[in-house]
Amino acid sequence: MDLGLKDKGIIITGGSKGIGFSIAEACAKEGAWVSICGRTQSSLDEAAEKLKAYGGKVHTAVCDISEADAIAAYVDEAAKALGGLYGLVNNPSGFGNSDNEEGWQKGIDIDLMGVVRTTWAAAPHLKANGGGSILNISSISGLAASGNISYGAVKAAVIQLTQSHAKTMAADKIRVNCIAPGSIEFPDGVWDQVKKNMPAMYDATLAGIPYGRMGLPEEVGSVAAFLMSAPAYWTTGQTIAVDGAQSL
Repeated sequence: MDLGLKDKGIIITGGSKGIGFSIAEACAKEGAWVSICGRTQSSLDEAAEKLKAYGGKVHTAVCDISEADAIAAYVDEAAKALGGLYGLVNNPSGFGNSDNEEGWQKGIDIDLMGVVRTTWAAAPHLKANGGGSILNISSISGLAASGNISYGAVKAAVIQLTQSHAKTMAADKIRVNCIAPGSIEFPDGVWDQVKKNMPAMYDATLAGIPYGRMGLPEEVGSVAAFLMSAPAYWTTGQTIAVDGAQSL
């Protein structure tokens, strides 16, 4: 299936590794021009080399998603480098999973306001393009009661924000959807660290996944590329769990 993403400019925040990188790669494979931001130049350089192999434009920038001015500057720079903006993937996470002031503030500043501010910055570019697609990455922790209280609460807010933005942005032909991943494992990721340092927690979580394994980043990436694409044009305001039935 041709997803219609060739030469379309797409921003992916937190796109240098893990789920973010897999989304950028899935879009680049479809011919999209991508911009990724991350915390370190070295991780961005490594990701960029892999993405350039697909032949499209690749733009990178170090950006702290908790800083409003940095977000606005990055989005404007990326839109210019890509020759316009068709899509935005909001994939930030500070992993603020402690039920204290620090955990809540980290989650609000990055997981929630990072999405809000990046969407604010991208919306004028999407409107100038005649419409486009926004995809927010939440978590199955936001679908129901969660042991990670602060993390689950801000991810639930992202799901509600997705619905509200889908409704208010429809007049501008901007679709807004959300993916709620389950437990996704990749080298140096959260579940890789849990496996090494808290094996009992890892095993207990694994036992609760009906498919009997952790998910892979590329399994999120393929769904993300479809939701960003032309064939998904009539899909907006939806949250798709990509979790091997873990949330069930």
